[in-house]
Amino acid sequence: MRNRMTKGWLVAAGLLLGVGCAHSSDAARTASVEREGPYRIGREDVLDVSVWRDPDLSRVVPVRPDGYISLPMAGEVLAEGKTPAELEAELRTKLAPYVQSPRVSVMVHEVNSSKVFVTGEVAHPGSYPLRGKISVLQAIALAGGLSEFANSGGIMVVRPGDQGGKIPVHYDDLIAAKDIQLRAGDTIVVP
Repeated sequence: MRNRMTKGWLVAAGLLLGVGCAHSSDAARTASVEREGPYRIGREDVLDVSVWRDPDLSRVVPVRPDGYISLPMAGEVLAEGKTPAELEAELRTKLAPYVQSPRVSVMVHEVNSSKVFVTGEVAHPGSYPLRGKISVLQAIALAGGLSEFANSGGIMVVRPGDQGGKIPVHYDDLIAAKDIQLRAGDTIVVP
């Protein structure tokens, strides 16, 4: 019974995460092929802001813990949550009174905001950078694997945000190719 409940949760979690299966509804299948969208700038990222033909206004700047960056002439600008293109447009508007037809480009120099966290009964609990797609099983492996006292049937993925929540995971299901893709900010709790 426990195994069936866990599998049911994994199917529900798969639909929540956009993982489709052969017998899922058309809406779920459509959700599974959607992309996450363009990269959104986060806290601790480092940006390369370049103003064409104006090296005094060009800078490599970190996104501060409050989500803002500081630039000459533009002042304090909220960067967190914006795409590089959105930030470029805002900087062009802020620099327009000082620079004739400003051409601004924003490149993400370092991605430091995308992390997952692994805590509990693993060899090396902590935060790990999310560089592309990573699954629960891979994150546990990065953390050195389960300790000898781990409850492999009680693993939980805690997802922040509007569509967040708690997703129960059974280690045996992860090995049986029913793994879950993680998102930035997810926390894996291994009791």
